[in-house]
Amino acid sequence: MTDFTTHSLDTSPEKSRPLLEASYRSFGRVPGLHAVMAEAPALLEGYQQLHRLFSQETSFDKDEMTVVWQTINVEHACHYCVPAHTGIAKVMKVDDTISEALRNETPLPNTHLEALRGFTLQVVRQRGEVTDAQVQRFLDAGFTKRQVLEVVLGVAQKVMSNYTNHLAQTPVDAPMQAFAWTKAAKA
Repeated sequence: MTDFTTHSLDTSPEKSRPLLEASYRSFGRVPGLHAVMAEAPALLEGYQQLHRLFSQETSFDKDEMTVVWQTINVEHACHYCVPAHTGIAKVMKVDDTISEALRNETPLPNTHLEALRGFTLQVVRQRGEVTDAQVQRFLDAGFTKRQVLEVVLGVAQKVMSNYTNHLAQTPVDAPMQAFAWTKAAKA
């Protein structure tokens, strides 16, 4: 296994320092993911920018954002991001039944959110090559063409974090360890 450095404000490359300072201001700590990404300042900056865009500029509400993020995290079996986004969902006041259904790959509480999970999975599994019929079903569930493309933004953000965590085997941050998760084996 290749060891990746978990940077602090003192050890990070110079271009990463302001990015880690921003993380500290936002979270009151430097999340382990950000500390690992700091090795590549452009990756950390890109991730922070995509996170800001997805969480602040898309048309998804808090439940829908959680569905997109956690669907991708669970599909990618990200040991770090599933607990992290469980904690984030709690801060966002997302109903625990939504979080648990996403973590356990069980039915969501309504068809609207289930359609979002299904479409997000299609985008991930089919690498964006969804059929016209799949897009139409998503639109028929009450979503928009804008949201079709916003799912792509969410996928881009989560690929950056999920893949980094797989490569670096990023330890789950202490505040999120209560939400530890492993992907359930399929029968």
